[in-house]
Order: sequence, then C-alpha cells, then structure tokens
Amino acid sequence: MTVPLQITFKDMEPSPALEARIRAKAAELERFEHDILRCHVIVEAPHRHHHQGRLYRARVEVFVPRGDVFVTREGPLNHAHEDPYVAVRDAFDAAIRQLEDHVRKLRRQVKQHGPAMRRGRVARFIAGEDYGFIETEDGEEVYFHRNSVSGNAFDELRVGDPVHLSVEEGEKGPQAVVVHPVHRHRSAG
Repeated sequence: MTVPLQITFKDMEPSPALEARIRAKAAELERFEHDILRCHVIVEAPHRHHHQGRLYRARVEVFVPRGDVFVTREGPLNHAHEDPYVAVRDAFDAAIRQLEDHVRKLRRQVKQHGPAMRRGRVARFIAGEDYGFIETEDGEEVYFHRNSVSGNAFDELRVGDPVHLSVEEGEKGPQAVVVHPVHRHRSAG
C-alpha cells in the first residue's frame, strides 16, 4: 500500500493475522490514494472486568486534505464485535463510505465554486525550486507550485506527466491552484 499506514494494538497482544487483515482492508483505500495523507488503525480490547463476551473496538483514522475521517466501531449491543475481525471490517466499511462522501463533497465544491478542471502535461521544472510549468491541451503555459499538487506528489512528477489542473489568473499570469497527477496504470510484476 502506498498510503502510509500505522497499526496500533491497545490492551491486547499484536496479532500478525489481524494485522494482515488490516493491511488488506487498508489496501481498499488505494482508490483514494491521491487524497489520503496517512491512515492510522487502532484495535483495542476491552478491559477484562466485563462479565459477558469481550467486545473489541476498532478505530480507523484517515487523514485527507481539507478534512479528516475518524470512525470508531464499538458497541455494547453489537455482539458481533466479540470478534476483532468483525470490528475492523465494520470500521473500514464505515471509513470507505465517509471517504466517498468526502470526495463527492470536494468534487461538488470544485465544480460549483472553483475553476473548471483542465488537462495538461508537465512542461518543465525550475532547477532547485519548488515550482514549474504545465502546458495545457490548448497550448497555454501555466505556473504551478509544489503546494498546489495534491497528495504531496510534487517530487514524483516528471516532465511529460499528464495532469488535471484548476487554473486561476494570478498576478503574473495563469497559475494552477490544484494539480492532480494522472496515475498511469502500473504493470504487474
């Protein structure tokens, strides 16, 4: 998984099998990869003073630009959470739903309130600086800065890489306010 993942077990021994399940569930977040800065999963066992079955708590924290997603799955009434795998599954299912909502809201904001997305290619970088220029499909040259590249992916960009961008008129001409790298499908192997 390319999204930085941290796993914490509280009040219980770390479980390699449960950790593998968490990594598999976290891999499902890769479709939001360019929007996720990091992910932290906490699985907690209840204190032993409960008389009935132990109900596990799973918390998924997903850090994204312009808002974060925090989901905790626990419940004294949900006896399915006596199984930590079920608590983790439910927490990830809820996190994915919230991420989908978050992305939809951001896209609506960009469509309604921001400039339209355009296509272009990275034309050049300025050596030793945190900016460069993109050539749009219609031949316009647009300035962009490291901070405008989503997912902190500035260092991964190369000349010729395709991007989607939102352009506004700046003091010295057109500038990209948001740059989304277009991820090419990676070959397996």
